[in-house]
Amino acid sequence: MLSISIVSHNQIELVRYLLDDLEKHCRSLSFEVLLTINTRIENLESLEQYPYPIVVIKNNHVLGFGQNHNQAFLLAKGDFFCVLNPDIRFYSDPFSNLINILVDESIGVAAPLVLDGCGRIEASARKYPNPFSIIAKLIKLNFQMQYPLTQTEIYPDWVAGMFMIFRSEVFRKINGFDERYFLYYEDVDICARLALAGKIVILSTISQITHFAQRRSHRSWQYFRWHIKSMLSFFLSKAYWRLLWR
Repeated sequence: MLSISIVSHNQIELVRYLLDDLEKHCRSLSFEVLLTINTRIENLESLEQYPYPIVVIKNNHVLGFGQNHNQAFLLAKGDFFCVLNPDIRFYSDPFSNLINILVDESIGVAAPLVLDGCGRIEASARKYPNPFSIIAKLIKLNFQMQYPLTQTEIYPDWVAGMFMIFRSEVFRKINGFDERYFLYYEDVDICARLALAGKIVILSTISQITHFAQRRSHRSWQYFRWHIKSMLSFFLSKAYWRLLWR
């Protein structure tokens, strides 16, 4: 069974599109949805129309990315745990192939190829950041996929948190996401800790999704502050320095 964790920040209409995609394209799968309402009361009418179980979690106050998904994991019943953003769409089943990949116990996390709304490949699989790569990104020199897509499977340092699938056992053993990151870099951190635990990060181009990115850190000073704070937290973390010296 697959447990899918989705967090809504006043995004219930996007969530409904995603739930429709799950109903249309994933009928052969056994799965549950763990839907966290993280900001305000949203219109949850008609959720009972879906033929699969949906567990709704309502927060009393806003929680960070990692804390929300860790909280949902405590209720998850599946052998596999998927973190999925509301602004994702897919037009075929992206899960089955990734679950088959995770049968290999050396794999820590699996992710699909991510396309933007125009069908272009997003840079969702990257090498670990460093101060020089951050500068290059800021001046638009380095914002493309950093791995050649010549094979169906590539092995990046980290994959973006918009869509990640773990074996539940592995997610539990590494204590899930580090909740010290309120937003941003939790995906980099968890992939780093998986690597330090001897696990492989994999992206399969066979599975593909479309990401209608919100890019809030580009428009909001608060989101930009969270981005900078999380980046500095990663560069100061034990995981980052262990990676440098291993």
